[in-house]
Amino acid sequence: MRRLLAATLAASVLAAFLPGEAPAQTYGPAGNYPVKPVRLIVASSAGSNPDVLARIVAAGLAPVLGQQVIVENRAGAGGNIGAEAAARAPADGYTLFVIHTNHAINTALHSRLTYDIFTDFAPITQLASSAFVLVVHPSLPARSVRELIALAQARPGAITYASAGTGSATHLAAEHFNSMVKVKMLHVAYKGGGPALAAIVAGETSVYFTPIATGMPHIRGNRLQPLGVTTAARLPHLPGVPAIAETVRGYEFTSWAGLMAPVQAPRQVVDTMHKAAAAALKDPGTFKRLEAAGFVRIGNRPDDLDAFMRVEVDKFTRLIRAIGLRPE
Repeated sequence: MRRLLAATLAASVLAAFLPGEAPAQTYGPAGNYPVKPVRLIVASSAGSNPDVLARIVAAGLAPVLGQQVIVENRAGAGGNIGAEAAARAPADGYTLFVIHTNHAINTALHSRLTYDIFTDFAPITQLASSAFVLVVHPSLPARSVRELIALAQARPGAITYASAGTGSATHLAAEHFNSMVKVKMLHVAYKGGGPALAAIVAGETSVYFTPIATGMPHIRGNRLQPLGVTTAARLPHLPGVPAIAETVRGYEFTSWAGLMAPVQAPRQVVDTMHKAAAAALKDPGTFKRLEAAGFVRIGNRPDDLDAFMRVEVDKFTRLIRAIGLRPE
């Protein structure tokens, strides 16, 4: 009997160290999830639009889940580095991914990526959308969209505009504008939204399509001059700033972000995080923070996010072809 007990104990200990499914204790004694902090990978720099949104959402998720939600920035390659890291992360529910506009653009722009937004991830929910603001450094003698167009036409290739990287949403917003008004501004690509914003505030570049969340403090502080918003109509946050569409008919460009899990994550993870995100987005405190930063909350179903992303990829494929953009 003693030998049998010893053999059983040894087998149990050995099994604990053998490869296989995630240990049951990861989900708690009753299978509950989560039982430890959750990591959110954001594929952009600290201070960027997706980063600001992720930190607001993470703060709202923590009390709902009863665990810390830690934002981890994995910037680089227009969002591809962070996306690949998230796609290859353990599918145990403790690493999630904040997908955003750039990833739909990358899918449309690059024929070969090390990840696939449709097959490597399980959608959870679309978190929010937001606008961009066309801003100029105060040293540039343009105080309206019309004046910027006239200046760019008079100085082809001489006016610089910043972006968060080639193929980023800030890049395409500017190129879409250039194409519609038939001007040529010189593209200066930075490694993320934070550096791009810092560059125009410092006067290194003259023009930037800044996400409203990150650009607003500099607009209010008169460090940047707003010329127009990228939504079809004016925004309550900037009532005195016209929509670009008031001058350039048909111009519209917005961004979005969603929450994803590695595709093999248990269904319990997707369901739990979907409910938690819905609760966090409905929280009055979280809603106020999102609204103050210029975000419009969404919180839809997983299949809604999947369908939306497919529409976005199709839209960007057509836009990229129209402006003749090629991967660098």
